[in-house]
Amino acid sequence: MKEHTFLNIINPVKDKMYRLALRLLTSKEAAEDATQEVILKLWSRKERIKHYANVEAFAMTVTKNYCLDQLKSKQNSHLRIVHQNYQNHGPSLQTEVELSDEMEWLQKIVETLPEQQKMVFQLRDIEQYDYEEIAEIMEMNQTAIRVSLSRARKAIRENLIKKHNYGIR
Repeated sequence: MKEHTFLNIINPVKDKMYRLALRLLTSKEAAEDATQEVILKLWSRKERIKHYANVEAFAMTVTKNYCLDQLKSKQNSHLRIVHQNYQNHGPSLQTEVELSDEMEWLQKIVETLPEQQKMVFQLRDIEQYDYEEIAEIMEMNQTAIRVSLSRARKAIRENLIKKHNYGIR
């Protein structure tokens, strides 16, 4: 196979090879180097290429394998597999379970509060109403609301501390 024939076969696939290498290696320079290396490998096997039914699929497979080998090699330990570059910025499963458990405990504690404290706590800390709005809804003065809210928060805090310190002495 002559160089001209080889290039006619490889040129349409070259951009796809580069994009695959870039996706795996995440570095433009490393992707360019990988693409050149794969083209050299394919050139060294140029006599076998004409026997493949789908040269594009073969070139892409060689590119993928070369990139994965580069990621595994000690020489390129600064490169990482793409999936490791994506960070989950959401809470971990353990954090979600702990938060869910904490919310269940908080709900149980709030249920034990006197009705007035429960309502004031709900309106102020959960629904985020202003003291004036709570006073209007509850038909109470603002000082009584503040006192009731303070007592509710204190009871919740004490119960949560008791729960967290259970068995610790």
